[in-house]
Amino acid sequence: MRFGLCCLFKNEAIAFRTTTAKALCSLPRSRQLEKLSGICHSNAQSLVRAVQTVHSLGIGAFRIMSPLFPRITHPDVGYGLDDLPDGESIDSLLVATRSFARHHDIRLSFHPDQFVVLSSPRPDVVANSIRELAYQAWLAEAVGADVINLHAGGVYGDKLSALQRFCQVFADLPEIVRSRLTLENDDVSYTVSDLLPVCERLAIPLVYDVHHHRCKPDGLSVEEATRLAGATWQRLGREQYCHLSSPKAGWEGGDPRPHADYIDPEDMPACWRERAMTVDIEAKAKELAVLRLMNCFSGGE
Repeated sequence: MRFGLCCLFKNEAIAFRTTTAKALCSLPRSRQLEKLSGICHSNAQSLVRAVQTVHSLGIGAFRIMSPLFPRITHPDVGYGLDDLPDGESIDSLLVATRSFARHHDIRLSFHPDQFVVLSSPRPDVVANSIRELAYQAWLAEAVGADVINLHAGGVYGDKLSALQRFCQVFADLPEIVRSRLTLENDDVSYTVSDLLPVCERLAIPLVYDVHHHRCKPDGLSVEEATRLAGATWQRLGREQYCHLSSPKAGWEGGDPRPHADYIDPEDMPACWRERAMTVDIEAKAKELAVLRLMNCFSGGE
């Protein structure tokens, strides 16, 4: 089993910068691109340091933040790497990330923001989502990431129709997106049982979030859900991906959906412990939570 860190660090001196469309719109285009170039170059440097750091900590996977290159798909201030003064240097840093991750077997992934919804009945939302996924797939190709993980979206009054729309949109996506796209069960709308038929129909893997499953059960046991989700990866010859988190207020303390700072070891399914899989740790304490859990299962206190 390899454990994964999600996007950010708690104690390590690694940070990612951002900006707003409003701030950029106040600048002439040349100044926009100069500012964006500096931010993107800084973030690309931080990404190299991030994969080096997770390797040094013994962590085997890293989820890259979606807005690594902020506002890149924005209709008013969007840009391409070729537009940036530091474009060549940024590209070299992406190559360095890919090379290091491959050499040290660090698995990289993306998890787009909630506004990326392929099942929406609104054509503008779908179009914006496809544009965002095209950017993330380009970046995933550049750094060697194999997963772009999505939620199915809203129900919109008819779950079956929403999933049908997802299937229709998926069929027209570029191969660079389709080959990386995965679906994850959520804690509000779509369970493992809801998504398995879609994953089997489209031949895409299912990322199993056990916390979401416990919040929104569907009749499957954790063992069954793990096995069925795992089969969607095995059919494609790929390593299974799962998510693990613990409830902030505990399972008896009210709303169990908000994530805790650390993982309660009891929340790790026993059936996971001997499986070859990637487990992203979704905890507020970031690398400290991952390291504590790794220590727990390596025989530490």
